[in-house]
Amino acid sequence: MKLDAKSTIESGKAILGIEFGSTRIKAVLIDQENKPIAQGSHTWENQFVDGLWTYSIDAVWNGLQDCYSDLRANVKKEYNTEIKSLAAIGISAMMHGYMAFNKNEDILVPFRTWRNTNTGEAAAALSELFVFNIPLRWSISHIYQAILNNEKHVGEINFLTTLAGYVHWQLTGEKVLGIGDASGMIPIDPVTKNYSAEMVSKFEKLVAPKGFSWKLSDILPKVLNAGEDAGMLTEKGAKLLDNSGNLAAGVPLCPPEGDAGTGMVATNAVKQRTGNVSAGTSSFSMIVLEKDLSKPYEMIDMVTTPDGSPVAMVHCNNCTSDLNAWINIFKEYQELLGIPVDMNEIFSKLYNNALAGDADCGGLLSYNYISGEPVTGVADGRPLFIRSANDKFTLANFMRAHLYGSVGVLKIGNDILFNEEKIKVDRITGHGGLFKTKGVGQKILAAAINSPISVMETAGEGGAWGIALLGAYLVNNSDSLSLADYLDNKVFAGNKGIEIAPDPKDVEGFNVYIENYKSALPIESIASQYKK
Repeated sequence: MKLDAKSTIESGKAILGIEFGSTRIKAVLIDQENKPIAQGSHTWENQFVDGLWTYSIDAVWNGLQDCYSDLRANVKKEYNTEIKSLAAIGISAMMHGYMAFNKNEDILVPFRTWRNTNTGEAAAALSELFVFNIPLRWSISHIYQAILNNEKHVGEINFLTTLAGYVHWQLTGEKVLGIGDASGMIPIDPVTKNYSAEMVSKFEKLVAPKGFSWKLSDILPKVLNAGEDAGMLTEKGAKLLDNSGNLAAGVPLCPPEGDAGTGMVATNAVKQRTGNVSAGTSSFSMIVLEKDLSKPYEMIDMVTTPDGSPVAMVHCNNCTSDLNAWINIFKEYQELLGIPVDMNEIFSKLYNNALAGDADCGGLLSYNYISGEPVTGVADGRPLFIRSANDKFTLANFMRAHLYGSVGVLKIGNDILFNEEKIKVDRITGHGGLFKTKGVGQKILAAAINSPISVMETAGEGGAWGIALLGAYLVNNSDSLSLADYLDNKVFAGNKGIEIAPDPKDVEGFNVYIENYKSALPIESIASQYKK
């Protein structure tokens, strides 16, 4: 029997997904048909402390409680009821980074996020040791860099995890991690669907002379696949999540996942020959592979879907932040003129005007580097707009250049997959803030990677919905379907979204733009060195 939203909540059949994004913590409550029925959110920002990007532990818990409180308030307002029990909960967060704890469960150094690029020496050494590309932001890079830096805290490590793994641990008492997020700690063996025993062994031999009391295999969270039991919400966890005391303990939790994995789920892109692009504060593309790449590439990370299939990931530290900053300038100008501001209208007008620009942006270039960009080898960030005296400096070209710049690094990485590795895909789905203005971001991305791009109406729900779906997969998969089949049959049921094919003129223009972009990269590198 189908229940209405209020009855679903009151009977404890709703499922909660929570994702810790870069700028927002979001909660989504879904019903038994996997449709969102309530949401909550909390805005937060990372801090640059002692040369590293971080969020404090207090910010994590204050943010989580405020997000859940906002969800409760919205449920009360919409349905005049209270959340007292749930069918399942899922926790997701920004992938990778470094959270190290001692035996007393105290964090040893502030959380080091994916945004930090201080691990170059470690990542290069490990990539050579493993014969596998190890990105700067992966947990194994962070711990080895701390060892190379002779940081005192390393000897006290009892547990190493990610943000999603940490929050899940505190809510359940279980030191576990979904395989997708775990694949960003140290590489996963596709056969065993566990950490690569060979690479763990190599690392342990590498650091053995240091005489630490721990071994890597002892301090990593247990790897779980989608659908596996990941523990229950404890009394302590219930109070941490809902400080009003209304939520009962005993709720099952699915394995905690990274935002890349939940993005794949939210766009129905966990099957081979599918992919998705997430474009917000940062951007990344995920292409689910039929076979391994011919060799390691520094620009391409090998991770997994939440059920363990190999994925080629191009991760870019920057995407829409600089573009949004320029949009804000136009907002200020409008306010200066005394014209009422509607941000949706400003975005729509400027984005659509960009489509009237030259396909190559008239020679204008934009580097959106708020922080460093490992794919292009730029260690530190300095946003930069470049033009020559003879370039066509129009508003349309200006906006188009910034839209191109938002996905320029993404294009450089994906050109390897499609042009050199000849990877084939049946469908790529876009989601995230870049696609909120209908059709524009989609058209730009299609030109960038020369592939049709689909956008679903549900894509705006993002990773919080994706992790809620993984919660549903845990408790509602009575037919024992694979994750791909569950999504196809129970969630999306043939919905492939609205597709835009690449315009050949746009593809040609973007190729000209990206060659100019690559040739002028030394300017960005020099500019970043003079950042204060």
